[in-house]
Amino acid sequence: MCKHKLYENLKKCIFGASEIPILGCLVGKNGVRPDPEKVRVINEWSTLSNVKELRQFLGLATYLCKYVENYAGKIRPLSQLLKKEAEWKWTAECQQAFDAVKQGLTEAPILAVADQDRPFHVVCDASDFAIGCAFFMHDHEGRDCVVYYQSRQLKPAERNYPVHDKELLAMKYALAKFRVYLLGSRPFVVYTDHASLRTAVKSPHISQRMARWLSVFAEYDFRVEYKPERLNVVADALSRRPDYAVKTADANRIGVESVSAPSSSLIDDVKAACASDADAKQLLSYASAPSDEARRKLAPHLRARAHRYRVHEGLLLYSAVDDDVICIVVPNDHDLRMRIITSGCASTYVLARCVNA
Repeated sequence: MCKHKLYENLKKCIFGASEIPILGCLVGKNGVRPDPEKVRVINEWSTLSNVKELRQFLGLATYLCKYVENYAGKIRPLSQLLKKEAEWKWTAECQQAFDAVKQGLTEAPILAVADQDRPFHVVCDASDFAIGCAFFMHDHEGRDCVVYYQSRQLKPAERNYPVHDKELLAMKYALAKFRVYLLGSRPFVVYTDHASLRTAVKSPHISQRMARWLSVFAEYDFRVEYKPERLNVVADALSRRPDYAVKTADANRIGVESVSAPSSSLIDDVKAACASDADAKQLLSYASAPSDEARRKLAPHLRARAHRYRVHEGLLLYSAVDDDVICIVVPNDHDLRMRIITSGCASTYVLARCVNA
């Protein structure tokens, strides 16, 4: 240090310590844990009475969110109060969320310190209402150690994405959050419970949205491996917390939830038309159980957009490339389409834009 003219202030030095404070955390030989003083401040925080106090509380809590599994899910009732149109009303659900954040920090695990010489892997998952991921490292005994947790709620437009795109979004979110560890590092693995993502980065048939995301993936050296949902426990839990779920009917998201539903006979006729249409039958079969093998069995003209189809209660749904609205697929049956338009259900069922199967 003297040679390079570096000097230390003895008053700020710590010698022979098992752990030292750094940027609000305590770093030791066993890993990283939140500063007990900051945790104490949060635990002693009194019940909030206005938006300003809520922002102050979340500002400190969010700084420590990497220690709390599914932090975004825990604070969802609180984040709803920050919306412009929201009326301040401290409910029992808000109090539970408030207490859950305190408890989560009190019970926060010791996170491992990322070691660039050890193998990394990321797990990610998406549900209908959230995405979650976790960053792991193998210790010297080959055990998985958590380095970071991350999760967030899906935006209204993102909730309309087809399943394939939601899973890709979760992967993109994970790489962005853990970029400082992963970019330029040795090759790593991303685990997902959506098998088709293994070939997504190499597929020649992609949407504009996927093309943008793939340009981000190209910066990293990784491979995607399939891990069944029953084994992908951490990421699955991060993305599927019940209080993340949208509790009100969302006509744009599902397309068949509506305050003025048409007759069941019309629904049955749409299903029957799909069942008798060659292309629609193939897409129904694929969307019910998507896989690489099932995709290869599709007619060539259907493969490019196959990932945009999904099945809901026997109906085939489609998400357009440049439109987040999900539509019900109606085959080339002129009479049936005219019935839908003249019945007054087109706008309710988002059927004005009928998509050719």
